[in-house]
Amino acid sequence: MEEFPSLRLANCNEAPVRTERDYVLYWMIANRRTRCNFSLQRAVDWAQQLKKPLIVFEALRIDYPWASRRFHRFVLQGMRDNAAALRRSPVLYYPYVEPGKHEDHGLFAALAARSCVIVTDDFPCFFLPRMVRAVARRVDVLLEQVDSNGILPMRAADRTFTVAHSFRRFLHHQLRDHLVDFPQADPLQDAQIPRAASKLIANIQTNYPPASSEVLSAASEALDALPIDQSVGDAVMEGGSVAAQQTLDSFLGDRLLRYGEERNSPESDAASGLSPYLHFGHISAHDIFVQLSERESWNVSHLADKATGSREGWWNMSTDAESFLDELITWREVGYNMCSRESNYDRYQSLPDWALVTLGEHQKDPRPYVYDLAQLESSRTHDQLWNAAQSQLVREGRMHNYLRMLWGKKILEWSTTPEEALAAMIQLNNKYAVDGRNPNSYSGIFWCLGRYDRAWGPERKIFGKIRYMSSENTARKIPVKRYIKNYAPNPLFR
Repeated sequence: MEEFPSLRLANCNEAPVRTERDYVLYWMIANRRTRCNFSLQRAVDWAQQLKKPLIVFEALRIDYPWASRRFHRFVLQGMRDNAAALRRSPVLYYPYVEPGKHEDHGLFAALAARSCVIVTDDFPCFFLPRMVRAVARRVDVLLEQVDSNGILPMRAADRTFTVAHSFRRFLHHQLRDHLVDFPQADPLQDAQIPRAASKLIANIQTNYPPASSEVLSAASEALDALPIDQSVGDAVMEGGSVAAQQTLDSFLGDRLLRYGEERNSPESDAASGLSPYLHFGHISAHDIFVQLSERESWNVSHLADKATGSREGWWNMSTDAESFLDELITWREVGYNMCSRESNYDRYQSLPDWALVTLGEHQKDPRPYVYDLAQLESSRTHDQLWNAAQSQLVREGRMHNYLRMLWGKKILEWSTTPEEALAAMIQLNNKYAVDGRNPNSYSGIFWCLGRYDRAWGPERKIFGKIRYMSSENTARKIPVKRYIKNYAPNPLFR
């Protein structure tokens, strides 16, 4: 077998490889793509070594938390692209969309019973770690999980980082070696594996039919028939690897030049728009980095010798590119560091001690306004800028990143307790944001309560030493009038 980055590989059980069985199984659960995917690469390596066919199994359940039309449509569009990408390959792609609750019962066991080895994705968030652990205990064949999440392998860090500066310094010390150890762009190119005939699992597919072309196209009628939350409508963006690449092309060709100066303005449209595709694995951080590097005519020899932890100067790219890389790598991957090492990453008690103390000291401070979850969800507050941000989240499945910070701070200010504020932020973000339920989104939510931050002064009511933000100050810093006009609901609720 070809050499594989050991830090990206972990055995989930102690079961053996079953060489006498029929195929290698790649259980695609997070890296939902065919390009730059260490998991697919590992599965291809196994198939070549064992001289067995490869089955790529990608499933979509109906009972995952916050299951809705919005997320189903986005994932299905990715499955459609995967089906097209693998159609002429020797791989058998098996897309399964559960039509009703528990109708997938027995499916994975049937696939596993004939597998030589199972490879899956190592994703540290949401319900996926629990699901993989449960499956690992039940199958009698080796189950490996592969980390293809970011530029830095999650296991490269020996501690949980609590501030971005120290994590950035660590990255500057560690990344150089990992920048020359990228996944293959096309793991199936020139792969010498037996072709997987459809009859290989015909009996299984008879009992659990693959998703039809209508379902994979996310046709409205097909989505209507599924028992999921239909009230959360389609997102404004299309899902899938094709749309992800188009978004990246548009960003690199236009918005990158404005990213450093204008990304904090919701009216400038300078953000990358890539976070939903990164969350669902429709594009990889490695692929983005390679294409950015080509645009910048950059190679690893350009790295600065000294690791300072500074936001700029270490990469020796343009200012806009370095600003983007700080978001793509530092701020994105510090969340993966937290979620992979701390099982309580989504719990209030995971906040820094200083934040817990100051929030506790001010928990009984009177709130000038108090809104319940229903009022927040329907954008019925006195603050039109906040209402606009929440309305964008509900309508489009996204919110401008700078306004996400204000959004969370105001929920803290308007909730009876900080614990209630946290619960509201998680519920609203995970229900509506296409890039929610992700380590990076938990970083943003918990940052509003002090994670990755420091104590600030002067001490304020409700916030204590937590960094304060207001809609008035935000409106003075960045233009928001057109944004409010576009998104704020009318009339103004008080």
